[in-house]
Amino acid sequence: MSPQEKKDQNRNSVENIANEAVNVLWNICECNNRAVSIFNKEGCLEIVLKYLSRFSTNVDLAISVANCLQTVTEDNPELLKSFSAAGLQILESAMLSSVNSMEYILLKTLVAGTVWNLKDLIPSRSQAEIINAVLKILSEVLEMDAGQTVIQMKVAETQRLKTAAETEEILESANGDVLIEDDEVEEMSHKRKARRKAFVSDLLPPTDKELRQTTALLSAQQTALEIIVNMCCSEDPSDDEWEEFSSSDESDAFMETSFNECGGQLLSPLCLSHEIHTALTNCLIPKKIVEKTAFPNRTAVDICSKNPTWKPLIRKMNTIQCRALVCLQSLVSLLDVDHLGGAPALQTLAQHLSQLLFSQPDFAKHTDFLEAISGALRALLQTMASKNISQCMTPDQLMTLCKAGIYNSNTGVRVNVVSILGITGSVLAKEDGTLETLKTIGCCLLEVATKDPSLVVAGEALDALFDVFADGKEAEKASVQIRLLSALKEFQPVFKMKMRKEGRSKYSQEQLCVLDNVKMNLRRFITYQETVEKRLTS
Repeated sequence: MSPQEKKDQNRNSVENIANEAVNVLWNICECNNRAVSIFNKEGCLEIVLKYLSRFSTNVDLAISVANCLQTVTEDNPELLKSFSAAGLQILESAMLSSVNSMEYILLKTLVAGTVWNLKDLIPSRSQAEIINAVLKILSEVLEMDAGQTVIQMKVAETQRLKTAAETEEILESANGDVLIEDDEVEEMSHKRKARRKAFVSDLLPPTDKELRQTTALLSAQQTALEIIVNMCCSEDPSDDEWEEFSSSDESDAFMETSFNECGGQLLSPLCLSHEIHTALTNCLIPKKIVEKTAFPNRTAVDICSKNPTWKPLIRKMNTIQCRALVCLQSLVSLLDVDHLGGAPALQTLAQHLSQLLFSQPDFAKHTDFLEAISGALRALLQTMASKNISQCMTPDQLMTLCKAGIYNSNTGVRVNVVSILGITGSVLAKEDGTLETLKTIGCCLLEVATKDPSLVVAGEALDALFDVFADGKEAEKASVQIRLLSALKEFQPVFKMKMRKEGRSKYSQEQLCVLDNVKMNLRRFITYQETVEKRLTS
């Protein structure tokens, strides 16, 4: 081995160890706030940025650093003070690299996420430019067809292994043209087979390069979608987080307030800056996200399912679909209807989501998918209702979703389904001929409110009842026929008792504030219903 070869080998060994160390650092910081604090104080930033600066010669190490940086820069104002102009320049160089391999696509996406986390460091005059640069990278990542990439890469891998085997055969034939005794033929055959197995395995790297590249692209697309969600949301909603809406109105006339003015929302009102709004629409981000909500390419899934090393990619493809649905939920809540394509586009989108949901007979078993798509539907139906856009979900579909969702173990699914019932019921309450459907919705919401073990879900169901039966002749008749008043009177002391018993031990201060509003509005709604029932039965 030449001196240069020895030097290269030693350098590779050191960088491999550094790669492992950075991965450990990243994993620790991802799950431990104290580790992040130590990262801040011990000068780790300067070290990892030094490794990132070598991205052109060791992209694997750079990817590990970028993963770590995206984690430690999130909600970490203390670390922002440590970033110098030189550090920002390193990030910019990596983000604007002209190399377009799958690994570099992942690197640029992760660095774009880090740059977004550092947006407070960027002068206001440069904000629009940086936001455009970040979203341009994310747009290019989402533009790529992951399903076709899986298919193409698997074909490339098969061809590579075939060529390697054929090359070995040629080499063995060339070296095997010697006379041998007949009794040695069988033994030589066995040796040759064993040697072939070892030879082919020697040709393969520890991780097949095609699989590695495909995994990098899928990781990049998942990361891109998560960055967009962070751009849209001031904070990440947890599974059981919910916000107060129409029921918190202090006016005695809140029951007469139309749904369109005070409809329930999944997220608190969010503010999307003009720069982000413009960049999202200019980069066609909404269109690309809708495309990612489709089910993974069937051919790609079949290919992966038949190969143990590729099989984990199926889960990655499904995760991308779920992230896209969460992303869609945020965009629908934030963008103007016109920027989403107008009323016809929203109706088409509603049909698309309904088709996704009901084309899978066993959708109730896939909790991650059900939570993501029910959240997207909730936001979409809310937007459509607020703009008086006719909704396309049939009563049968609504009740199918209800039956599948209200008994789901995931709190987020149950909250979403209950809200969808409330939104749809509020719209139907203003129409004629909807009595039976309103009765069905009312019974379903009553069951959830009185039997669900979570006060969050029960409170959401009560709020939905307030919305559905707040106004409309059909709603008034339905409330009397399902004996809504007596059921709520009976449940009121139970709800109060559960709040006293479980409130502070199980729920956050914010949730308790919302529950207090629900409790107050339950009392007021009962008074309102007494008036309705007295008028209709007198």
